[in-house]
Formats: sequence, C-alpha cells, structure tokens
Amino acid sequence: MHIVENRSKQGKKIYHSVLLRESYRKDGKVRKRTIANLSSCKPEEIAAIKLALSHRDNLSELGSLNENVGLEEGLAVGAVWTVYQLARRIGVERALGNEFAGKLALWQVIARVLDQGSRLSAVRLAKVHALTDALALTRGFDENDLYENLRWLADHQARIEKALFSLGRTKAPELFLYDVTSSYLEGEKNFFGAYGYPRDGKRGKQQIVIGLLCDERGEPVSTEVFAGNTHDTETFDSQVAKAAERFGCHRVTLVGDRGMIKMPQIENLPQGFHYITAITKPQIRSLLAQGVIQLGLFDRDIAEVAHRGLRYILRRNPVRVEEIRTNRMAKLASLEALVREKNGYLREHARARVATALKDVGKKLNQLKLAPWLHVGAAERTLRLTIDEEALKEASLLDGCYVIKTDLPREAADTQIIHDRYKDLAAVEKAFRSCKTDFLEVRPVYVQREKSTRGHVLVVMLAYMIVRALREAWAPLDVTVEEGLMHLSTLCSMQMTVKNHPACLKIPRPRETSRHLLKALKVSMPLALPHRDVRVVTRKKLTENRNLS
Repeated sequence: MHIVENRSKQGKKIYHSVLLRESYRKDGKVRKRTIANLSSCKPEEIAAIKLALSHRDNLSELGSLNENVGLEEGLAVGAVWTVYQLARRIGVERALGNEFAGKLALWQVIARVLDQGSRLSAVRLAKVHALTDALALTRGFDENDLYENLRWLADHQARIEKALFSLGRTKAPELFLYDVTSSYLEGEKNFFGAYGYPRDGKRGKQQIVIGLLCDERGEPVSTEVFAGNTHDTETFDSQVAKAAERFGCHRVTLVGDRGMIKMPQIENLPQGFHYITAITKPQIRSLLAQGVIQLGLFDRDIAEVAHRGLRYILRRNPVRVEEIRTNRMAKLASLEALVREKNGYLREHARARVATALKDVGKKLNQLKLAPWLHVGAAERTLRLTIDEEALKEASLLDGCYVIKTDLPREAADTQIIHDRYKDLAAVEKAFRSCKTDFLEVRPVYVQREKSTRGHVLVVMLAYMIVRALREAWAPLDVTVEEGLMHLSTLCSMQMTVKNHPACLKIPRPRETSRHLLKALKVSMPLALPHRDVRVVTRKKLTENRNLS
C-alpha cells in the first residue's frame, strides 16, 4: 500500500486529492486500485499513516524512533470530552455560538458540571482537563475573562434561551411549569441580596430568589433572578411575558403552586392563556361550607366539580395521609417526653415554678402546631397533656387532601390530564433540588454585581440540562453523575510529538467501565486530538478580581 497525492486543474480551479492505493498482479500484469480516499483527513493524520506505511515490514521499529517521536503525559480528556459532546447534542454549544465569548461561556458550563466553584477554580480546572483541545480554543484566558464573560451571558441571555427553546421543536408548547426558590448568600454585598422568606430554611442570611420556567417535559427553558425579598406572586407576570413575547406562544397553560397563581395574576393573563394551580386548606374548607364540593368526593380515586366557569379536581393521597398521621404522632411523642422531663424536674426541685414549666411546654406545643387539639395543664405540681378528640378529628379531616383549580375547558384537557400536569411540577422541584442541594449547586455564589449574578444562574441552568441528560443515561447502570464523571476524569491523553509535525493528543482505548459509561451516552472517544499550546493563567492578586465580580 502507498499514498498518492494528485493535483489537477480545470479552468482556474485546482483540485487536490489524497488516495490510499495498493498494487496487485492479475493475469501477469501489475494493476492498481484505490482502497480509501483520504482527501478529507487532516495533514497530521496523513503524516501518521505515511509513517506507519514506511515501517509496515517491522512496526516494532516505530518504538525505536526516540529521537523523532516524543511521548508525554497529557491532560484528562474523558470527562471534558463527554460533557462537551452532550452540550453539542442538547444544543448548548449552538445557542452560545462559536465566537470566543461563546466558547468561554461553554467552558463555564462544563466546569460547573465537573466541579462547582468560583471563576478561579474554573481556570485551574482548565489546567487539568484538555479544555482547549476539546473546544478548539485558540487563545488563553484568566479568571477576569470569566467574570467578564458572565456579564456577556447576562447581556445575551434572551437570545441564548430563545435559541435553545427553538431547537428540535416543530411547534411551540402549550404548557409551562414554573416555580421559584431561594438561595442564601454568605456575604451582604450581592446586588439581589435581601432578607426574605427562606425557602431553604436558612434563617439569618441574605438570599436571592430564582425563578425557573420549564416546558411540558420538565426541561428548563428560562431562569430569572429576583431580589431576596420578592414574593412568589411578584415573579409570575414576567414569566407570562416570556412565554408570549420571547417564545412566541399564543395558547399557553401555566402550571404553578398555590402560592404562585392568585387572583391578581389570573386577572392579568392575556387572552388564550390558562392556568393550573392548587388552592389552600382554608379555601377548601370554604368550598365545603358553601356546598360547592362534598367531603365524600375525596374518597374517590379522583373527582371533578365544575363551578362558575372553573374546574376543581379533588383527590386524597393515601400515602400522604399516613405520612401526616405518623408526623403528628411523632410530634405528640416529642411533647410527651418534654412533659416527663419537666415533671421529673418539678419533683426533684421543690422551689421550681410550675408556671415556668408550663410556659416552656406551651412554647414547644405552639412550635409544633399542636395547639388546636392538644392542651397542657397542671395539677399538684404535675403537668398533664389533654387531647381534644373532636378537635383532632377536625384537624385531620383534610389530611392528604388537595384540590387543583383550572380554567381550562374540558375539551382541551380531561380530569386526569389536569391532575397529571399539576403533578409535573415535581420535575421543577427536582431541578431546584439538583441546583441547590444535590450534585449541582447554585451556591456558593462568588459574585456580587447584577449581571454577574444573572450570568452565574444561567450557567447553572445550562449545566443542569447536561446533568439531567447524564442522570437519565446512567440510571440503568446504577451510577450517579458524580461517580461517572469522576471515573471518566481518570481517562487521560498522551501528548505525542513527531519530528517536523505538530503535536497531538493520543487517546488510549478506555477501560471497560468507561466504555459502558460512554456507550450509555452514545458518545465515542476520538483516537487523537490536535494539541493547542494555549496558556491558561491565574491572577496572582485576587484583589484584582473583586472589582469585576
């Protein structure tokens, strides 16, 4: 076999072709035939084939070319290549663009998947993983470039989200899921930082409020940052505007929880927009008192009542009933233990005041929200708990019951569909758990400025889209995202240099576990990557970054 390079001229055009050919003898004559057309191969690939052909009679001689061939430990390539391929498949790369700013933003997303940290940690991560080679970056960067890139992301957020939203859709969705959460801050200088209702239970800290809009599949399509003292209802109108203006939807049903969609928000909905939400326990009791619904309807698997142009879907969740009962009894046991403790103290300390013990138990009783049916009293320096059976029966009357309210007409969706769409909000809650307390976290927030914070949250949303794909693909393998990426990070390249030829990263065959992980994702590792000697540096003075954050 040998390589033939041909050049031909037709008019003013010159055509170049590279063919892999072989000679053979037939009927006593020497003939030639083409085995492969190598015209589309890179020069370094053709050079490698020529080198192998020149030593085809004794390939072991290739190992003795020490003066011409150099091997050096390369960077980790398995994890970064895998995440990059998923980012391309999902459309994140296309939405961000192929300019340097887009590639830098893509690295921030990939770095967020690989390791949750600051811009400085993302720069250091680029010195461990073959970032510049996988993403074809042609220039270096430092953490200040990444801070600046966050502001670029904030400025282009609407375009990026619209591009992602349009990918793979033949028609606009008619249903969106929306929910909000909060994420606490360690400092007090963030543009959005404020004291508000702590949805994550972290009291005494400033926080930011984050809204996440998802499509009917639970796939994130937009995120927005609000001040930490913003109420849920105050975030809703901007989501309606996004669906109508940014995404061009004309018939939309928005699904939100009971604290999100209230009468002012319903009255502001444009024509063609509908809602699905739930009502509160006091509202359920009001409907019972008015006779609109009956308690017996909750005993059915699922029931529906129409009233004044609205539809109410009723259901009692038996699992939730048992959970509430168990929780109530656990609270009672906790209070009984406190009463025993106080009684023991009163017996052993004759000067101890009964009123003080009653106050302590009453405070605990109110904290546990048992006051409506449980009372504490004292007789002869002994505290006693009394259960009001009628009050307990009334308190547990609506255990596990919920009512979903919608203005969607029956011809648009039946009872079961309405119920299932509301339950789909669990997909948004799962996304928030992943972005807050799971493998992928919004925290820590190392930025302070408005655009930097918006860009940071957008990076987390894009990273979650990739993590979601990884989780779904690896679920049958019983491998977490963190475990899978940690394993693929051990797949390292070998930097090979051949005299008079550019260096390349030679990638070894992955071991069996890595092959299973890659196969589940339908990702193939390349045999080699062209190596780019691009400098990624960190600033010596971290104070330089504070003005950019």
